[in-house]
Amino acid sequence: MSLRPACPRLIACAVTLALAAAGCREDAPSLTAPDAVPALAATSAGAFTSIQVSAGGWHTCAIAPDNRAYCWGLNIDGQLGDGTTGSRSRPTLVARGLRFVQISASDEHTCGVTTDSLAYCWGRGQYGRLGTGWIGNRLKPAKVAGGHRFRQVSTGGAFTCGITTADVVYCWGRNSRGSVGDGTTTDRVSPVRVAGNRRYRRVQAGGAHACARTAAGKAFCWGDGDFGKIGDGSQLDRHVPTAVAGNLTFSQVVPGNAHTCGVTTAGKAYCWGYNTDGQVGDGTTINRSTPQPVAGGLTFGTVLAGETHSCGVTEGDVAYCWGENFAGKLGDGTTTNRLVPVPVVGGLAFNGVSPGGEHTCGGTDLKRVYCWGQNGSGELGDGTTTGPDCSPQNPCSTKPKEVVAPE
Repeated sequence: MSLRPACPRLIACAVTLALAAAGCREDAPSLTAPDAVPALAATSAGAFTSIQVSAGGWHTCAIAPDNRAYCWGLNIDGQLGDGTTGSRSRPTLVARGLRFVQISASDEHTCGVTTDSLAYCWGRGQYGRLGTGWIGNRLKPAKVAGGHRFRQVSTGGAFTCGITTADVVYCWGRNSRGSVGDGTTTDRVSPVRVAGNRRYRRVQAGGAHACARTAAGKAFCWGDGDFGKIGDGSQLDRHVPTAVAGNLTFSQVVPGNAHTCGVTTAGKAYCWGYNTDGQVGDGTTINRSTPQPVAGGLTFGTVLAGETHSCGVTEGDVAYCWGENFAGKLGDGTTTNRLVPVPVVGGLAFNGVSPGGEHTCGGTDLKRVYCWGQNGSGELGDGTTTGPDCSPQNPCSTKPKEVVAPE
């Protein structure tokens, strides 16, 4: 694992398996092809099907077609939501029989929105990140306080944000860097409204910063400003939503641990922030404090920032990743860092992809789920905690492995 001491640990983003890509191409350096195209790893058990998947730090969660939620991987804080603290190497049903329409996995907690628009969280409760009104851990889903009706939630490093059915953003949890966006640095154990009267269509939480997009496609970010990840041209913390520079119109903006990525309404991908591992995708390792076009001229429908890597899906349903490639989390069959997008091997048609900490997951047109990268806690969901592609000390898979059905 390669944590950055200056950065809080990620986190990751959920991906809905019905994302459309649109837009035009741009001139940029040519893409780097993978060194080889190894065959996909075989799955020995039945396949798991899903309509949405979210890769966290060391665990993964997904929603099945019947709207039940399943999680797998590390469970030391109860982030799998099955009522235990035992890790799982294959999908395990989240307790309490709730039906979900959206789910988001972080390092140590998970949140989701049910079919009746209520938000629930589970896992580690430190700093109030579960939003239940206190800081205790929860091994099963616990209702977020306040009675708000949510249509989407997003888990960050130690905080959470959600957007209501009235397009109002609320956040809760750790706020020392202004991550909650209410103009203070006071931790919040229940939801508080983000400052300002602006209405938003989508919100995403990262390591210690968050971003939201308005109906007009304008992006605003707040929280930890190190490395320029707010995107306003500075490296200052912002305690209230601050406009991203460049006058771009976004269809999506997703913060990772120390960088941020977005897709414009024309299908052009931009990233900014920490770039030592090439996660900005502009062919350099220079940190960027304003949006930079991702190299390659690809037309993306979605691009998401993970901990130290980024991934996206093109209008042709091809998944690409770039940045740090520890444990093979870029899925190109290697462990070589990439400064520009490289295709995920295997020829799969993806509808969405979710980069997490040291692993990545994606869903295909057939609702099958594949994961690749680190697997020491079973986060790949193939029923094992070992992989043939890396050392015994760092079990992993450098190419997609199909998630198996629950036991």
